[in-house]
Amino acid sequence: MNDPQSIEFTVFIGTRRLASGPLDQVALAAKKAVDRGAQQPVLIYNDSTGRAIDIDSRGSDAEILARLSRPAPTSLPRGRGRPRLGVVAREVTLLPRHWQWLGSQPGGASVAIRKLVETARRANQEADQHRQRQEAAYHFMSAMAGNLANFEEASRALFANDRERFSELVRGWPADVRDHAAKLAFG
Repeated sequence: MNDPQSIEFTVFIGTRRLASGPLDQVALAAKKAVDRGAQQPVLIYNDSTGRAIDIDSRGSDAEILARLSRPAPTSLPRGRGRPRLGVVAREVTLLPRHWQWLGSQPGGASVAIRKLVETARRANQEADQHRQRQEAAYHFMSAMAGNLANFEEASRALFANDRERFSELVRGWPADVRDHAAKLAFG
């Protein structure tokens, strides 16, 4: 889900949506808008998080694309675990009876915890995706519509999963902001 190639991005000039799609296409559209002298802020949003992102738009299109294709530097310090496999050791605090139960499981505590996490991920996948959509919509709405009429009430409707009320409350918002918030929230 963190792969920039599989995530959609959307660029806005003020409250007008300019383009949506892969980061490379959206970044170039944003650069062209800036180069043409856009009079309003040009902001790129990650549609999976609803948060604005910064890109370095200096230079030619090829230079921008080259910077975007470079992997982001790893911010996790190398330490315990098996970093080459993506395994990172972190602290888990449990009661003694939990450690006792985990220690008695086949494969030990690590295997048992991984199985529990995978089972929970599968069982809660739909609810997790719904929550992530709500949070993305809220982050976007806060940035683009935080000062607009009915923002607080629309936020309540968003988290209450009341699509009708949400639509009613955002009706007076700029069309592109309203439509994008609804797309992030409800698909």
